[in-house]
Amino acid sequence: MKFLHTSDWHLGRSFHRVNMLGAQAAFVDHLVETVREHAVDAVLVAGDVYDRAVPPLPAVELFDRALHRLADLGVPTVMISGNHDSARRLGVGAGLIGRAGIHLRTDPAGCADPVLLADAHGDVALYGLPYLEPALVKDEFAAEKVSHEAVLGAAMDRIRADLAGRPEGTRSVVLAHAFVTGGQASDSERDIAVGGVEAVPASLFEGVDYAALGHLHGCQTINERVRYSGSPLAYSFSEAGHRKSMWLVELGPAGELTAERLDTPVPRPLARLRGRLEDLLADPAHTGSEDSWVEAVLTDPARPQDPMARLTARFPHTLSLAFDPEGRQDDGAASYAQRLRGRSDQEIAEDFVAHVRVGAAADEAERAVLRGAFEDVRTADVRAADARTADARTADVRVEGGLPEAGR
Repeated sequence: MKFLHTSDWHLGRSFHRVNMLGAQAAFVDHLVETVREHAVDAVLVAGDVYDRAVPPLPAVELFDRALHRLADLGVPTVMISGNHDSARRLGVGAGLIGRAGIHLRTDPAGCADPVLLADAHGDVALYGLPYLEPALVKDEFAAEKVSHEAVLGAAMDRIRADLAGRPEGTRSVVLAHAFVTGGQASDSERDIAVGGVEAVPASLFEGVDYAALGHLHGCQTINERVRYSGSPLAYSFSEAGHRKSMWLVELGPAGELTAERLDTPVPRPLARLRGRLEDLLADPAHTGSEDSWVEAVLTDPARPQDPMARLTARFPHTLSLAFDPEGRQDDGAASYAQRLRGRSDQEIAEDFVAHVRVGAAADEAERAVLRGAFEDVRTADVRAADARTADARTADVRVEGGLPEAGR
């Protein structure tokens, strides 16, 4: 049985103010053609379908077209919500849409209810495990503590228990949205740390034939049976070295597995340039970057005049400009983005405490207060998104039922 594993579409996202909807539509075209060309048996989308909880209308329309095209092919699709998605919004109409072969798995309570497919060798159970916000699902899974490892481990225990009750030889696939130890992050992924810890061990997925992961934007192999497809498009310059692709996974009769990377369309390559302005403008080694989206870091000791205008004369698609003068004794003049790159919200807050105290770092009690504050905010954001969805549903019911007497 062949699966096409993809994730992190982030429909509605821009790239340094560049609208990416056209590139996202081209990816959907490529996805549909790949399914047709390789006679794929099922499509797996491992979360972050949208870039935010309330996506813009053009992104919703593109998603709608994608679902119709996949349904028209008659190829089942299993899709989970990620940490960028509103699970309740994405899951609206899931029961009805499922009749067309598009299976939206957004409710954590249903993680052990698989989509069952069959071939000549028996059943394949596809389990959709949506992103689990630890503070919100701890009680659902009776987890011992509020952590990603605890709730994901409890959810996987449910999945293994369901699988154990199925006919011998049933093969299994799990879709999950998480940060697995050994994965390499990029700047465009939202921090999901809880208690300062976000990574979970790959051993949590033992007992299943394939774990199709989402969240990290680089295509990665954690081990033979645990893989990230990565995002189909680059969403930060930290992904300049990525080869964007999807996994074509074939599951054999006894669970043997092969995986092939299939490249996705590149709307425009990325280039990260560093050096003095005059050197960047004159060096023939940069000729290949002239049609790329460019991030430039100028190292001139003194800031040049009109640097962006001069850069765009040679590199018309320059999107990011920063300064890192040669010989600087400290990083006080570094750009805000440079100072924060690769740091979690918790680390940034702790750095601020040390800064205002002139080097005195936060103690463990203060770090615990900061962790609790970030966890409360993240949980409140998810609950607020759910509440907005519930309010919208109530408003729709009122409209369908007619206006109250006073409003007629």
